[in-house]
Amino acid sequence: MKAFDNQVVVVTGGGGGIGGATCRRFGAAGAKVAVLDRDLAAAQKVADSVTGAGGQAAAFQCDITDRASVDAALLATEQQLGPIDVLVNNAGWDVFKPFTKTTPDEWAKLIAINLTGALHMHHAVLPRMAARSKEAGWAGARVVNIASDAARVGSSGEAVYAACKGGLVALSKTLAREHARHGITVNVVCPGPTDTALFADYKEGAGNPEKLEEAFRRSIPLGRIGQPDDLPGAILFFASRDAGYVTGQVLSVSGGLTMNG
Repeated sequence: MKAFDNQVVVVTGGGGGIGGATCRRFGAAGAKVAVLDRDLAAAQKVADSVTGAGGQAAAFQCDITDRASVDAALLATEQQLGPIDVLVNNAGWDVFKPFTKTTPDEWAKLIAINLTGALHMHHAVLPRMAARSKEAGWAGARVVNIASDAARVGSSGEAVYAACKGGLVALSKTLAREHARHGITVNVVCPGPTDTALFADYKEGAGNPEKLEEAFRRSIPLGRIGQPDDLPGAILFFASRDAGYVTGQVLSVSGGLTMNG
């Protein structure tokens, strides 16, 4: 028996680097994976990789900034895969500029994707999870939010993104308190610099990508930039039954770049 047999896991931004790696790891662990992404083709590619490896997955188009799109994707997930046991809020977007160079339109998009989108997902999924807490044999549900070390320590050129991710951390701690009585845990994983499309954009925005990457590499105690496959272990731990007594916690996965005692 695998750790997530028969559990339905929803991953937003599932068509991207960290999201795709997370979907594949859940699939290998026996979960039925709902791969949600605004880019349906990218989501389908990840779902196909899960099923091709012997797992179960389905792709759903979802724009998390649009509540109607969220509701439709979740209804389709339940109809095709079943009730949701685990939610991984992973979708995100950034623009890399000093704060005074950014525009209100950019703020609005950053907030819509990185904070309002997560609000939509929680608001839609948590009542479903809480309603099931009265069922016989209820084993609890899990929410894992993917924030950023920018939320913990700040990051030059990412002021509004950091603010949104800081808000996600605070939201997670509050929801962990509100839903503990339902057996729902809410925890946060904060990636450090990770080799994704978002990090590639960050390097390009710096004007000297190779120099910036080398500076990051030198500053990381483990001596390398993170890879998408470095994240699923922490995410699956928080989603697992082994983490049933862990809630409202924040874990940095950064190669030691941002340590906190």
